[in-house]
Amino acid sequence: MNVGLQRSAIASVQVLGLAVWFSMSAVVPSLRDEWGLTDGGAVWLTASVQFGFVAGALTSTALNLADRVPAPRLLAVSASAAAACTVLLAVSVDRLALAVPLRLLTGVFLAGVYPVGMKLMASWAGRAGRGLTMGVLIAALTLGSTLPHLIAGLGSLPWRGVLLAAAGAGFLASVIALLLVRPGPHAAPAAPVRNPRYALTMFTERGPRLANLGYFGHMWELYALWTWIPTFLLATGRAAELPVPVGTAVFLTMGIGGVIGCLVGGRCADRYGRPPAALAALLVSGACCLLSPLLFHSPPALLLAFCTVWGAAVIADSGVFSTTLSEVADQRYVGTALTAQTAIGFALTVVTIQLTPLLADAAGWRYAFLLLAPGPLAGAVAMRALGRRTASLAASA
Repeated sequence: MNVGLQRSAIASVQVLGLAVWFSMSAVVPSLRDEWGLTDGGAVWLTASVQFGFVAGALTSTALNLADRVPAPRLLAVSASAAAACTVLLAVSVDRLALAVPLRLLTGVFLAGVYPVGMKLMASWAGRAGRGLTMGVLIAALTLGSTLPHLIAGLGSLPWRGVLLAAAGAGFLASVIALLLVRPGPHAAPAAPVRNPRYALTMFTERGPRLANLGYFGHMWELYALWTWIPTFLLATGRAAELPVPVGTAVFLTMGIGGVIGCLVGGRCADRYGRPPAALAALLVSGACCLLSPLLFHSPPALLLAFCTVWGAAVIADSGVFSTTLSEVADQRYVGTALTAQTAIGFALTVVTIQLTPLLADAAGWRYAFLLLAPGPLAGAVAMRALGRRTASLAASA
């Protein structure tokens, strides 16, 4: 079976299937006018997806679904169900109270798209090239997550049309998963029995524990930045001077910049090792958090360049953490380990997504992203420790 075709198919499913994730965030400006949406309401449109994802991931972990159900089938059903929730919201919902439950369900089903895609992509790569391969997957996630911003920024669609376009992408992802996607030759053996305890057992092992701690620091920053970067850019007072609409600017800096970051991060992970690659990305993104107040009122060209560097660094290490965990976890429960990792990581994102606008209310958007800096800096400490462990094991081998 063609390796390149499979990797492309899995990546395509991620791009298309995850388009519904930030579809509501992309249309918040329209909803402020039509629904009278407040900042608090905007928080819940994103946070509810995160809560749903955590609930879905925990359920999948408890049932070991990612290790017991054929992965392409689980991927297809999950993508189509998330798309169906988005269609229902687009055609029948006219207020926040009805939107939040549907966004919660969307998150539940997306828990069967992202972690399962990670397991499938890992199955098509040996250890030598797995860093770049997982980087491709995370690049696809990044592109898919920011795709609604491009649709909203470039087109003249009403907000319901943006949601329907994102849902259409999700249904296409389901078709690709059913027709083209298959597990690869490096697929881990199916779990012999249910073992939900492995989600906790892996934290007793130093390698998985450090890999997870690095990932949690990364997640403290990532989704809060993705959620609030449009508001940050608007608050700078430079939005009218930008060469493109804010939505397009987000797609270019966080989306395209993020894709480049993922590919570079994956290549560096294969060439220089997993911990050094993750450490470098965490230090750069942490520095961007600290520098954000200084560049808040910078000229548009410099502001976009800064956001592009940040967009690349903030996601460059995500695939590295997934790669690392897929290699150090019990191979019978790789899917469970990855799903548990993402469940806890996404639970953290709920905290920072909600705290960021609170800090902005108190101190202004200029200083809001300082809240995110402790995450990547703590993750860097974990990656430094993992690097020492890896070097010690290599020396004793």
